Amino acid sequence: MDPTDLTIVAAAAAMRRGEMSALSYAEALLAQAEKAANLNAFIHFDPRQVRDAARAADERKATRPGSLGPLHGVALALKDNLDTAAMPTTGGTPGLRGSRPNRNAAVVQRLLDAGAIAFAKANLHELAYGITNNNAGFGAARNPYDPSRIPGGSSGGVAAAVGARIVPGGIGSDTGGSVRVPAALCGVVGFRPTTGRWPQAGIVPISHTRDTAGPMARSVADCALLDGVVTGSVAAPAVPGLKGLRLGVPRGHFWAPLDGETARLMEEVLARLKDAGAVLIEADIPDVGRLDGEAGFPIALYETVVDLNAYLEEHGSSMRYRELVAQCASPDVKGLLQSLHGEGAIPEAAYRHALDVLRPQLQAAYRDHFRRHDVAAVVFPTTPLPAAPIGDDETVLMNGERVPTFFTFIRNASPGSVAGIPGISLPAALSAAGLPLGLELDAGENADARLLAIAAAVERVLPKISAPKF
Repeated sequence: MDPTDLTIVAAAAAMRRGEMSALSYAEALLAQAEKAANLNAFIHFDPRQVRDAARAADERKATRPGSLGPLHGVALALKDNLDTAAMPTTGGTPGLRGSRPNRNAAVVQRLLDAGAIAFAKANLHELAYGITNNNAGFGAARNPYDPSRIPGGSSGGVAAAVGARIVPGGIGSDTGGSVRVPAALCGVVGFRPTTGRWPQAGIVPISHTRDTAGPMARSVADCALLDGVVTGSVAAPAVPGLKGLRLGVPRGHFWAPLDGETARLMEEVLARLKDAGAVLIEADIPDVGRLDGEAGFPIALYETVVDLNAYLEEHGSSMRYRELVAQCASPDVKGLLQSLHGEGAIPEAAYRHALDVLRPQLQAAYRDHFRRHDVAAVVFPTTPLPAAPIGDDETVLMNGERVPTFFTFIRNASPGSVAGIPGISLPAALSAAGLPLGLELDAGENADARLLAIAAAVERVLPKISAPKF
């Protein structure tokens, strides 16, 4: 048994049964971290802390075996915008390099209370404001399947660490695709809960309307376990198979344009679902792209200024938004965020229209689509193409043309984020170059448990993605 191949569920069970100790498990993961150090997956990583936490877990099992939580001894990577009292929380930006919160984010505390070990704080696109994880302040995180490629962002460090088998799972945050996109590009599962279902206290923010933390792991069952620990929810009954399950295929916005190879591989995925008995309903979601574009950015850009100032004040920092942004190292992030307190500031009237008129229209479009077509979920490629080369920050090559990197990679994940509905990306294929591609499933608001059950059934018919080689 190679401990690094174990899922969260399997690792927790092995430690509870005494088949391995938390310390021996931690040592195996630490060795894997050393092998994969070139991925630059972490901003803060202290092996001594990991060993100390593992020894404490073993001591607890020896002295209080009845008190073990469902995540006993399981090591998790935490995106470095989640507050941790025992480690710095930098948000991936130089201005917060010395930030030491005095308590854990609510999500982190629930995981630790369940027995998890905080393995490291993971790299991210600076202030979570990007999709490549090419962080000029802390270095680019790299894709475990090809270190010359991006792992996706903004939660790229977590996805790289999970894909590289350094840890079995981790927690990222998702405002417009920042859990699902890196999960897809690194060959792992990434789940975005319904907005508000996971607590947001203690997370460096972008937008309180759109932000949510979410898990990444190597199986749907692992994401469901982490979701249950954080929310206290009970899993939905398992879906025995796909026979008769109605899944929407919204071609208009989500399926074109795609990279040519991605399009071919995703059609093969649809064929697998159909062969397994799924009923595929091809119908567009009207105006989804327009409403996403018109609502999403005014909301996020307006709330960023307000929410970052509130976070800094809550943490007793003497800095405010202007000072924090002035120290940004990544040109893309600095340029955008500096504009928000100048001529590029979002007028309150535009924000209110986006929040009170356009976003409800987008939510209504999703509700109407699920009801009218009687579909349990919609399916589409998580990203229109595989991971781009590191350095393609502004444009990326797709079908022989240069297209905008940011908007291309978030195109499919963003609408569900703005609407606040749950979505999950599953590993679905490998390109000829050996790069992973993800299949996303989105469901209706608060249908999280049902979506996880459906995703587990879909997972069973998808091809298995091989681990990266080092």
